[in-house]
Amino acid sequence: MKKITTYIWEYKFPFLFAVVSMVISVALDMLSPQLTRRIVDDVILGGQIGKLTPMLLGILCVGIGRFVFQYTKEFTFDVTGSKIAAKIRQDLFNHIQSLSPEFFDRTNTGELMSRVKDDVDRIWDGLTYVGMLLIEVVVHASIILFCMFTLNWRLAILPAICMGITAVIAIFMENKLDAVYEAISEENASLNTVAEENLAGVRTVKAFAREKFEIGKFLSHNQKYYDLNMQQSKLFVKYHPYLSMITKLLPIAILFIGGYQVMADEMTLGDLSAFIQYSMNIVWPMEMLGWLTNSLSSAIASNRRIRKIYQEKPVITDPDAPVILPKVKGKITFSHVSFHKADGYEILRDISFTVEPGKTIGIMGATGAGKSSLIYLMQRLYDATDGAVLLDDVDVKKLSLKQLRSSISPVMQDVFLFSDTIMENVKLGQKSHLSYPAVRDAAIRAKANGFIEKMEKQYDTVIGERGVGLSGGQKQRITIARALAKKKPILVLDDSTSALDMETEQSIHETLRALPDTTKIIIGHRISAVCHADEIIILENGRIAERGSHESLLAKKGLYYQTYLAQYGKPKEEITA
Repeated sequence: MKKITTYIWEYKFPFLFAVVSMVISVALDMLSPQLTRRIVDDVILGGQIGKLTPMLLGILCVGIGRFVFQYTKEFTFDVTGSKIAAKIRQDLFNHIQSLSPEFFDRTNTGELMSRVKDDVDRIWDGLTYVGMLLIEVVVHASIILFCMFTLNWRLAILPAICMGITAVIAIFMENKLDAVYEAISEENASLNTVAEENLAGVRTVKAFAREKFEIGKFLSHNQKYYDLNMQQSKLFVKYHPYLSMITKLLPIAILFIGGYQVMADEMTLGDLSAFIQYSMNIVWPMEMLGWLTNSLSSAIASNRRIRKIYQEKPVITDPDAPVILPKVKGKITFSHVSFHKADGYEILRDISFTVEPGKTIGIMGATGAGKSSLIYLMQRLYDATDGAVLLDDVDVKKLSLKQLRSSISPVMQDVFLFSDTIMENVKLGQKSHLSYPAVRDAAIRAKANGFIEKMEKQYDTVIGERGVGLSGGQKQRITIARALAKKKPILVLDDSTSALDMETEQSIHETLRALPDTTKIIIGHRISAVCHADEIIILENGRIAERGSHESLLAKKGLYYQTYLAQYGKPKEEITA
């Protein structure tokens, strides 16, 4: 991850301009007490009325100058900070996109949403409003102390001591708040996760009448979030009164001590007037320290959590010198492949098979047998623990991820449609190349054009999040159209016709058989999905239990035969003979 200072350095000139504007603005503000001092000493006490007009014009010019430079300072800080925050969010999102699926297996969506949105917003706040005020507090306090020491160094010792005390209190409060902000952010991520899961599965919640339970779960996290925020508020309230007391007592003390010095002729009345104005001005930085410390602690904690994500590295990466195939033919080979998770749980063991270009392989097995894992290994979403997966006789670990994954058109078991038009969902992956006729042709071959063209806006119809409003079969047909539209050398259907009626399913499989140059991997639970494959593999407990053609597997009267009986009853006599 780039350090925050690196982002700031990239915009050093706008920041420098903003800081210079701030210094000029503060310096002009410090001129006002000097003008007041001259009015008191020279005009009121000295009777030099001719100096009054220039002094008043000077105060007017100071006001106008402060207005101009304050505006340029705030505008520049806001614009530059917004650009940096956008760049931080973009870089963070790009890094998250580069991480391997195993990271997402153990990380909640709500947590990532909290990092990308809330934490970056806090850093944004720290770089703009809070950061600007922190710099201004330092500049403001430094110039005021300089002016005070110039007027009366003995009297200036008092505000200097007060500034030191408030700084110590602020640092102490920041240390206390740091741990609280860490806990608040973690609970915020949990709260986001609970809300996201509930809203995404609202139909399931209502179907099982779990509204009361889900509300209770949400309220539990909401209460924890409330308690942590109250803990933060109690810490702030505990220390902030000390800062307020110092800021209220300081002008009174200066007036008392300074008045004594005026009566002793150790300073003029004009000096005291200017000094009191400076003391009133130095109150503002003292009061701001508590609030700024609060916000700064939040930004620091957010930056620390984002850095944790940057510490995550992708497990699956491109080789240093990837092999680039001149043309992907579509030959797939699994050679003694085994795969288990990081906790040692075995998913696949000693899997070997080959699919020649243009051929079809069917894969069946009980839920959890490892069918989808074969596809994940082929796409290098995960790497095999042992053995090798090859594409056109080249180990997929030696290929570039872009060429490997762009050569495969997957229709995954978990149907995902974006909240966009049907046209854009079908064009996914080929947006810049696919035309309307190509999209419609893919929809026709996927048997999706029938219901699409009955809609008012047809292919320009916007479907809801994850395809809400469409039936399971309609969503499957759109994802099949998406895969067909890509026209890649390898087509994967992972239980992608389970929600279709038998007639539609058979029509789609006829379409697939009409793709002689496409290697097809069909995963299914129904015999009808795989019966026309050139070879059928039956997985059991992560191993190949049976393999062969439809007829040969029926003749073996094993697992495939039992599945056939369960789905269709007694097979034909000539096959069972």
